[in-house]
Amino acid sequence: MKNLFLLLIAGLAAGCSATNIVSMTVTEPAPVELPSYLKRVGTVNRSMTSSKGGKTMDDIDKVLSAEGKNLDKDGAAECMAGLSDQLQQNSRFEAVISIKEEPLDNPNFGVFPSPMAWDKLATICASNKLDGLFVLEFYDTDSKVNYAMNNVTVKGPLGFDIPAIEHVVTVNTIIKTGWRIYDNTGKNIIDEFVVTEGITSTGRGINPAKAAAAIMGRKQAVNNISRSIGQSYANSIVPYRIRVKRDYYVKGSDNFKAAKRKAQTGNWDGAAELWQSETKNPKAKVAGRAHYNMAIINEINGELDEAINWAKLAYENFNDKIALRYVKILNNRKAKNQILERQQQQ
Repeated sequence: MKNLFLLLIAGLAAGCSATNIVSMTVTEPAPVELPSYLKRVGTVNRSMTSSKGGKTMDDIDKVLSAEGKNLDKDGAAECMAGLSDQLQQNSRFEAVISIKEEPLDNPNFGVFPSPMAWDKLATICASNKLDGLFVLEFYDTDSKVNYAMNNVTVKGPLGFDIPAIEHVVTVNTIIKTGWRIYDNTGKNIIDEFVVTEGITSTGRGINPAKAAAAIMGRKQAVNNISRSIGQSYANSIVPYRIRVKRDYYVKGSDNFKAAKRKAQTGNWDGAAELWQSETKNPKAKVAGRAHYNMAIINEINGELDEAINWAKLAYENFNDKIALRYVKILNNRKAKNQILERQQQQ
């Protein structure tokens, strides 16, 4: 009865709400903006250990990993493959070249090493006619193994349940990567970013060996996620689309109720006609809501300046509280659109 009462209250609260939610797709600018002259780029795997200290750490990691042999090496290679494949699909680049030469002095302790020396970078770029480099600075996996035994029942030879011990092995693997984008022309590090992903693999069996055998696919999972990490980093220079939600008023007058029905069937222009008529309503609260809804329809139609003007009027003239928050949202989106236009011209 208590749960039924709570559901009843929630339903009444939703039914009494003065607003509904509309969702729309908007395009966000790329998180990382490249200079327009970066047309020929190279990809470099700098994550391979090159110092004595790094080799020691790599050996320790192999001992701790059930499938440690070449885990970091193969995972880093998948990262680079994902990065290169995705960059090559980007039409802004004239060329994307995989550089096989491995820069030195990287202990690979799972943290960023010192940036590549600019003279080394210039040499690589000059020999390959490149404007800059995408570099995997480090790649590191950290695995923790948990072992447990559970009391279970299994079917015996005669069909009866008999007590048994189930062995459970769980391996939590953390993949940590560090990336930099170097601008050879401007002698500038455009971006520096760490990506961390986790994988949990669980195996069960009648003995420890059987349980461990059940997680032998972990390495392939590490490789798959590593490739995805490389692809995702390549996409950080590409604008992306997201869904956003906006509140709009559905109560205030009969016209608002009718407009709600039109909006629910996708007839937003019809709803806007009714909201427009209510902007002259003698009741300030109703007129304010109508002004706010006119801002919503203008954003839906891509008219941000008009949307901002309507939202400002809703707050300044009618003290509609949510309109002030909406003005800030619209101004932020307008600023992002200016960045987006610049990116799309490159």
